[in-house]
Amino acid sequence: MTKKREYTGDYPDKTLYLPGPTEVRQDVIEAMAEPIFGHRMDRMTDLYTTIVEDTKTFLGTDDDVIVLTASGTEFWEATTLNLVEDRMLVPTSGAFSERQANVAERLGKAVDRIEYEWGTAVKPADVREALETSDEGYDAVGMVMNETSTGVRNPVEAIGDLLGDYPDTCFVVDAISCLGGDAIDIEGHNIDCIFTSTQKAFAMPPGLAVCTVSDAAYDREMETDSASWYGGFQRTLDYYDRKGQTHSTPAIPLMLAYREQMKYMLDEGHDARDRRHREMAEYTRDWAREHFGLFPEEGYESRTVTCVENTRDIDVGATIEAVSEEYDMVFSSGYGDLSEDAFRIGHMGEHDVESIRALTDAIEDVAGL
Repeated sequence: MTKKREYTGDYPDKTLYLPGPTEVRQDVIEAMAEPIFGHRMDRMTDLYTTIVEDTKTFLGTDDDVIVLTASGTEFWEATTLNLVEDRMLVPTSGAFSERQANVAERLGKAVDRIEYEWGTAVKPADVREALETSDEGYDAVGMVMNETSTGVRNPVEAIGDLLGDYPDTCFVVDAISCLGGDAIDIEGHNIDCIFTSTQKAFAMPPGLAVCTVSDAAYDREMETDSASWYGGFQRTLDYYDRKGQTHSTPAIPLMLAYREQMKYMLDEGHDARDRRHREMAEYTRDWAREHFGLFPEEGYESRTVTCVENTRDIDVGATIEAVSEEYDMVFSSGYGDLSEDAFRIGHMGEHDVESIRALTDAIEDVAGL
């Protein structure tokens, strides 16, 4: 049984290069220290309508936006309950896409998988074949855009384009570890729902989940008997239309931080933010190729998380610990069974090439490269 380990507060500050959470600006952290106010006050309406409408502007979408106190995992459940009456298609190519399929099964839905080896990207032709050959059809296709466990960036745009030929099948995209740093045209690629968590590329504190909802997705939920209570589209969006607030008590300090960080995101602009993330990804991949190898399939590398193949057989755990102790920087081992076969560098949020170079220099020093 786990025993209590006293939290002392006496810990050294570490710069985070994780797949999440990531670094948060000091003034964004300080925004959470405002006095608490009531979540039914006019002040809450001002706050919540600001973050919702600013998010639409940043993402360049006219779709509805929901911001809930939750992790992104909430929208695995909510989108499945809201959109899937019977059957769902989920391509699985890593830990999180497999988990998306597992969540749907636990909710009583029939799930067909298209299974890929870890490190391999989903192929649009396979998705089309599954859609064409299914006798029952699918209420939705669920897909991970950025597979955090392997550093694979799946071709969501191409798959969304082909789903234009299947208007009765909703397209649900888990973009938890990339949205905000990897720009995508939501309506242009037939995405009905795309969701994320704030502690990743949004560079905010953990605790809020964001989801876009198309008109078609909203209408689909109205036809289902299994809609989510907490994350139901009708419940959340109708309350927003009437009150400009959340239907249940929100984490107000986190939303104050959201408002502060979104100012920076709007000022930088989505396209410029996308370019900065591409530059960080390119630098990190070049460094990995020079010293190690890359785990993801060539041409499908993530723009926010690089999964480095441990071709030198370094002690990954010891290297992470030494970099943390000597440089106060934290990166991540490989996920699950890949813990010593790979390591992961998160280059997202407010990092830039220079800050990523500081980490790779530290790894070189500790590992003797």
